[in-house]
Amino acid sequence: MTNIPETGRSPRVQIRLVVIQVLVISLLGTLGGRLWYLQIREGDQYAKEASGNHVQQVVQPAVRGSILDARGVPLADNETRLVVSASRTDLMKMEDDGKAVLTKLAGVLGMKPQDVLMKVRLCNAETPQPCWNGSPYQPIPITDEATPRQALQIRERAEDFPGITAEPQALRRYPSPGKANTAQVLGYLSPVTDEEIQQAQDTDSPYLRSDMVGRSGLERQYDKQLRGKAGVTRYEVDKLGRVLGQAEADPAEPGANLVTSIDSRVQRIAEYELNEAMKEARKQHDRNTGRNYEADSGAVVVMEAKTGRVVAMASNPTYDPNSWVGGISAKDYAQLTGKKSNYPLLNRAIQGLSAPGSIFKVIPTAAAIKAGYSFEGPYNCSSAYSIGGQVFKNFESQNHGPISLGRALEVSCDTVFYALSHEEWKRDGGNKPKKNPNDWFYKIAHQFGLGEETGIDLPNEVTGRVPDRQWKADYWKANKDAWCKYGKKGGSYAEQIAYENCLEGNRLRAGDSVNYSIGQGDTLVTPIQMATIYAAIANGGTLYDPTVGKAVISPDGKTVTEIEPKAHGKLPTSKKTLKQMDEALEGVATRGTAAWRFEGWPQDEIPMHAKTGTAEVYGKQTTSWFATYTEDYAIVMTISQGGTGSGASGPAVRNIYNALYGVSEDGEIDSRKALLPTPQKTLPKLRTDGTITSPKIAKDFAKEFRATPSPDAEATTPQGDDPADPQQAGTTPSPENTNRDTRRRRRRRGGGPGRGGGHPRGRAPRPRAARPERTAS
Repeated sequence: MTNIPETGRSPRVQIRLVVIQVLVISLLGTLGGRLWYLQIREGDQYAKEASGNHVQQVVQPAVRGSILDARGVPLADNETRLVVSASRTDLMKMEDDGKAVLTKLAGVLGMKPQDVLMKVRLCNAETPQPCWNGSPYQPIPITDEATPRQALQIRERAEDFPGITAEPQALRRYPSPGKANTAQVLGYLSPVTDEEIQQAQDTDSPYLRSDMVGRSGLERQYDKQLRGKAGVTRYEVDKLGRVLGQAEADPAEPGANLVTSIDSRVQRIAEYELNEAMKEARKQHDRNTGRNYEADSGAVVVMEAKTGRVVAMASNPTYDPNSWVGGISAKDYAQLTGKKSNYPLLNRAIQGLSAPGSIFKVIPTAAAIKAGYSFEGPYNCSSAYSIGGQVFKNFESQNHGPISLGRALEVSCDTVFYALSHEEWKRDGGNKPKKNPNDWFYKIAHQFGLGEETGIDLPNEVTGRVPDRQWKADYWKANKDAWCKYGKKGGSYAEQIAYENCLEGNRLRAGDSVNYSIGQGDTLVTPIQMATIYAAIANGGTLYDPTVGKAVISPDGKTVTEIEPKAHGKLPTSKKTLKQMDEALEGVATRGTAAWRFEGWPQDEIPMHAKTGTAEVYGKQTTSWFATYTEDYAIVMTISQGGTGSGASGPAVRNIYNALYGVSEDGEIDSRKALLPTPQKTLPKLRTDGTITSPKIAKDFAKEFRATPSPDAEATTPQGDDPADPQQAGTTPSPENTNRDTRRRRRRRGGGPGRGGGHPRGRAPRPRAARPERTAS
């Protein structure tokens, strides 16, 4: 007898066979169920999606909205040009990747073959500009300056230029009305990238591959409103690409128009005066460095004092935003981004950082009052102030004796602020600070809005820096290792500083406080921050968010969305203190450091207030600052390595005011010549079809508004060291920690000290009681 079954299979083998059969049947069942689901349950849906493979989309780009100045003059609009483009997809199908076609195209267009080939490259981390940073499936523009003859030649010989198109397109245009460049404020456009398309696909404003998007300035800030919505027409085609019919069409919707607070006439004046001031500064000799001032960059802001709206904003060096239209060339890109050109893409009004020098002194003045000191004093304006063995000098070792804080602002007395800041430093514990020190000089700076963005409606604004205790600790932690490695006891000045920072760079020292009190040391501000502060002093204490956009108007003109002024805080001063500071700053313009620049100004009719500043920067020449305001406007100008405040920037600021109010050199006001004696309140007029009326503007009117100094004024301009010479005070910092701020003696023209305010027509300033009441927190 045997134990082997008749089948010849053991029970284990039979079990395995059963399991395999079950698995096979399960897989077949699953496959069948999936086929049923795809073909029966979801068949109609997939059939519909499959039919989409036979639908081709034709995109009609939306016309981008215009950017207008406050009167309706176009700062950015559109024009039709003949654009030659290349399809990279078609070129890549060729054996040589389209090189022969592009070389032939270069000959027709009169371009270098290499320039054309670089334009169709795709941008990546290893590919330098110029290259294409848009979608590889979108036609890549080669040039937007093709002539009708060139376009006709390409179209008639289509077989010689496969993948190449030549057709009219609406392109961005920056017309520079009246030569008002406005480049950094406007920004520029470039093609949308695949990454941006992915990021925006689920938003209420998705991108199409044909879109151009704003990269900086207003073009970026208001891109969503300006861009509009591209039109898409869908055609049904067969497998050979022949059109069978139109499936559906979404018409293009043009973008809205942006009205700004910029006045193109004032903008041109501001740009012209800034450039002329820099050119003039380069002619002046800086005896401290033994060479002329470099005046390598600068900025100016003209702001409405009561709203924060920006009337003009200029940055130098500048560029032509039209360079980006239709793709930028390698040469232009190198010029815009190279160190040699000093980075003209930067908007130095909101991105340029510098120590503010003495225009900062309004902040320690307010801080001293907050700390309990009297505005009237008296405070000793000595020739020098000593801390231990270190001497901090007043400019030219001047000694004004006992004075008030108001007078300290007028003559810009450093030693008064040295003493106040040092006293507060000692009250807070000195080198062994209290657990919760008051730090009034630093807290008030933050409350004035420094160390943070102003909120202007332009991208990439920087915050600046208030070097308080927290900043000192963070900065020391980040740089300690480098300082300890480089520092050397008894070495060079830089090595000694690094050595000291290595040991105690996290401590707020007495020297830090006194330098900070006059706007030196590690303090950094931007022109827009200082313009916001001086506008707040002018308007009674309100810190407004600076704004450039004024209204968004729909293409048909039926919807107007005004951008109302918005405040972000109040100056931390009482009404009384604000009035005292206001009177002191008027004294700066009439009998203080800025008086010689406002000689002849109609002070009784248009009260002028000012503060001069000259900031030292280690390793560079001094930075010129000039901050001013009237009841209507605040103007701040700065010139890097330009010399003194009133010497370099003063004449330019005076000329801008002359143009705004129509003031002649002898102080007469001609309302017919005034560009903007009061801020523009109304919006441009709309026509019935929604278009905006645009007044005519002269080709270039800047020169006729530029005041020419009279021979008498030239002859009596003081000479010698500052405060007598406008450009001889620039210095570089030294271990003595001396400050070289702008100082000016009153110009004496046959009268006593009381005549320094410059009232040649014998009129007294308007009484204080006649001015509007001001409020502050």
